Amino acid sequence: MSRITLSQVEGVLRGEKFIVDAKAMAKVSKSYEFLGEFSKDKIIYGINTGFGPMAQWRVEDQDLKELQYNIIRSHSTGAGEPLNRDQVRAAMVARIGTFLQGRSGIHPEVVLLLTEFLNRDITPYIPRHGSVGASGDLVQLAHLALTLIGEGEVFYKGELRKTADVLEAEGLKPISIHIREGLSVTNGTSVMTGIGVVNLRDASILLDWATLAAVWMNEIASSYDDLMAEPLNEVRRQNGQNIIASRMRSIAASSRCLKQREHEFYNGPHKESVFDHKVQAYYSLRCAPQILGPIYDTIVNAREVVENELNSACDNPIVDPDTKNVYHGGNFHGDYVSLEADKLKIALVRLCMTAERQLNYLFHDRINGILPPFLNAGKLGLNYGMQACQFTATSTTAESQTLAMPNYVHSIPNNNDNQDIVSMGTNSQLLCAQVIENVFQVLAIQYIALAQATDILGIADKISDFSRSVYGQIRAIQPFILEDTPFYKQIGNVIEYLKSSPLSLGAL
Repeated sequence: MSRITLSQVEGVLRGEKFIVDAKAMAKVSKSYEFLGEFSKDKIIYGINTGFGPMAQWRVEDQDLKELQYNIIRSHSTGAGEPLNRDQVRAAMVARIGTFLQGRSGIHPEVVLLLTEFLNRDITPYIPRHGSVGASGDLVQLAHLALTLIGEGEVFYKGELRKTADVLEAEGLKPISIHIREGLSVTNGTSVMTGIGVVNLRDASILLDWATLAAVWMNEIASSYDDLMAEPLNEVRRQNGQNIIASRMRSIAASSRCLKQREHEFYNGPHKESVFDHKVQAYYSLRCAPQILGPIYDTIVNAREVVENELNSACDNPIVDPDTKNVYHGGNFHGDYVSLEADKLKIALVRLCMTAERQLNYLFHDRINGILPPFLNAGKLGLNYGMQACQFTATSTTAESQTLAMPNYVHSIPNNNDNQDIVSMGTNSQLLCAQVIENVFQVLAIQYIALAQATDILGIADKISDFSRSVYGQIRAIQPFILEDTPFYKQIGNVIEYLKSSPLSLGAL
């Protein structure tokens, strides 16, 4: 295994086994053996000194193993709900990725036990709050390390259990402390990186659903198809815009709802003073390639940064058996990951805002001119259709707009000002995860509305094959709405459908 890819991590999250090859493990062993010799007569941070501001105090030889246990136990101070299974498992892969660089000086058994945890579906209990993103994710990683030494708790077979009991049941042994295992496991960007992997997976799913929704919206509006035309978009030299436009063209190829401008306006004289059909659609419909394009580019750039972080040595100090030196620095600082999380979060809030405006088009009869208010197929005044759904979509979008504030710029010095500027990378990723959940909620309402509008207009046989396929899936969850009835459960079911049925419109 020369490089861990995001696709490999996503495979692990789906249940695939994680395999470490012998060549990678040889690098881990080489680093461990070098550090064992190199550290015998030298002062090295975190091996025979205290941690953080306590580094000015030397630790005596008889206390070195206790020192490593102490950092794990003392930093297991997280609070709040636990990270979810995918987030923790991705963080575990990220931690293995750091160790496989052969620059940590840890014993190979650390990698082996982490791999066993992954492959036996043993998930450490890690609270969501505690990291300031430098020295990486100290608190959350301490909770991970706590399980590796046989303490703390893990999720196992659907239950939260004591780690020691699960290890015994699985015939596994906790790691031992050899040189610096405590510091190395707790020090680095692996939790923010793992959450970032999950966020990027979900962001890609959302972008595909938003792209299909953009086409379906324009089908309902009978828009002119040149908004996605190649000659129009290619003269805007932006990669994402052109890819989104290309995907929209592929989706729309079989549609019989879109109008062609050359047939309507370019085929002879026109004497109308007012045109019944809008010459150009509203921006939330017409500008989909220009709005979704930057979101595509943001995801692509974030994927590169996060994949690089998966394959980086992000602890401190860095143990280099090739130059026969140990380097002290700040590879644990999470700025790269934090900044990308904030950019991704902002981009997804923009996606959410666009979906909300498209919903408003469907619900507002005086704007669309072709649909009843709030897609109400019952008696106006007596029935209310999807009126209240807009409240949910609007409030959820508003919350997302508040969450769009960058967390990367919210550094607060702490740790006796040793950590005088920090990344807040894990908070950035967790806030991004909340925005992602919000967007799924808004899109679920939008897809129910798209199906409702399609039935009201009677165009299910004219929309594109792609749109019609999804229309059928939505209708299996939420039938046509005629009488007023609660359908919050159906909204929840559509959310799960969107999450579990990625469209896979194209590679990023």
